Amino acid sequence: MPSSAGIIQDHNFAAIDFESAGAARGVTDTPIQIGIAQWSPHAGFSAMFDSYLHTQQAITWAAQKQHGIGPAELKDAPPLVSLWPEVKNHLERRVMVAHGKGTEKKFLRAFPGHGFGPWVDTLLLSRAVWPQEREHSLGHLCRELALTEKISALVPERTWHDALYDAVASLCLLEWMIVHLDLAGFPLASLLQPDQSGWHLKKNP
Repeated sequence: MPSSAGIIQDHNFAAIDFESAGAARGVTDTPIQIGIAQWSPHAGFSAMFDSYLHTQQAITWAAQKQHGIGPAELKDAPPLVSLWPEVKNHLERRVMVAHGKGTEKKFLRAFPGHGFGPWVDTLLLSRAVWPQEREHSLGHLCRELALTEKISALVPERTWHDALYDAVASLCLLEWMIVHLDLAGFPLASLLQPDQSGWHLKKNP
């Protein structure tokens, strides 16, 4: 696990996103796709990794409508635990990035004691940067900042709610904030626990 000390420009980042089978009553949600992308302030975007994931759980209608993943895509897909070497190679010694990190942290529990982190949550960070915005979804922010063309160029023939596309999108959002807000020389800790007090005041006047 990299230290949370030091400045932003000295760290390497890895964004992760999961798509899932969808929550159903009495059934624990399971991942059905993983996407990982790497980025650093000095080298830009680098390695990417994605895979469909085996599950014995039926995919809910709502989930399939959102991400378009069905039984045909999951045929012969590996279980998440079998991908430990690839996941470890892409995530270890990097600062983790996710837009709403709860789901990603939950599904990574498939690897007990993995030690990945620290985490930058671009959802929380965007609330700190733009407290006046009513919506902080990844898609909305990337459209507002004109990032969708860049994302599509990095992962062609993919779209929203594809795990790799969303992982790349969260890194593009993070890159925009670091570059345009001139954060590269700031402590990494400033990304890890952003001040959301302005957003909370707007939400609960």
